[in-house]
Amino acid sequence: MAKLIKELSVFLPCFNEGENLEKTVKNVIENANRVAQKWELLIVNDGSKDNTLAVARKLAAKDTHLRVIDHPINRGYGAALKSGFYGAKYSWIAFIDADGQFNFAEIDTLIDTQVRTGADLVIGYYRKRRVALRRKLNTYAWQLVVHLLFDLQVRDIDCGFKLISKKVIDKIARLESERGAFISSEFLIKAKKHNFKIIEIPVTHYPRRLGEGTGSKLNVIIKSFVDLFRLWKKLR
Repeated sequence: MAKLIKELSVFLPCFNEGENLEKTVKNVIENANRVAQKWELLIVNDGSKDNTLAVARKLAAKDTHLRVIDHPINRGYGAALKSGFYGAKYSWIAFIDADGQFNFAEIDTLIDTQVRTGADLVIGYYRKRRVALRRKLNTYAWQLVVHLLFDLQVRDIDCGFKLISKKVIDKIARLESERGAFISSEFLIKAKKHNFKIIEIPVTHYPRRLGEGTGSKLNVIIKSFVDLFRLWKKLR
């Protein structure tokens, strides 16, 4: 059976995902093998305090497609995404969150969409987001501010399932956000500024079974807004 894509780098940003990591990695391996002629999987451990790093190293020892990138201290989701983006070696880059809330089998739809449309970025939006109402309201408020400040017209900025051409990463060159959740907004704002073609498609979001998310913590939210207005001032 013909492969859907020639080269694919996949990465998983991880913070305290030891309980979820093995299942997520298995899901990625099965589907990367199925769709790509050449592929790699980068596990980015962002200073986890649980056994995430030990699990990652155990899995990498069993499969030469896997590499581990370790941040000895927790630097934030933005830093984990940057390590994945800049560490990827193949011409197409995909990532999903490591918490098991996505099924990487849906990569087929992202690849098919890219081929059909010629998009530089294919980004997911949640068919139905499986999080608490407070988290949904925070996301709505955040996206409204980003739309007003930057005219970034996408349905879901922060969905953690995307397929991106490496030429986008090479062109943007420098992403600044680290600690807050601003990284996805910064990335899409800069991609839009460089006139890359962005296409959105729906993806399935599953409830988190184990572990705890960190995106709704107050310090993360505050840092995100600081980064947001700093970029707005810079680009104004």
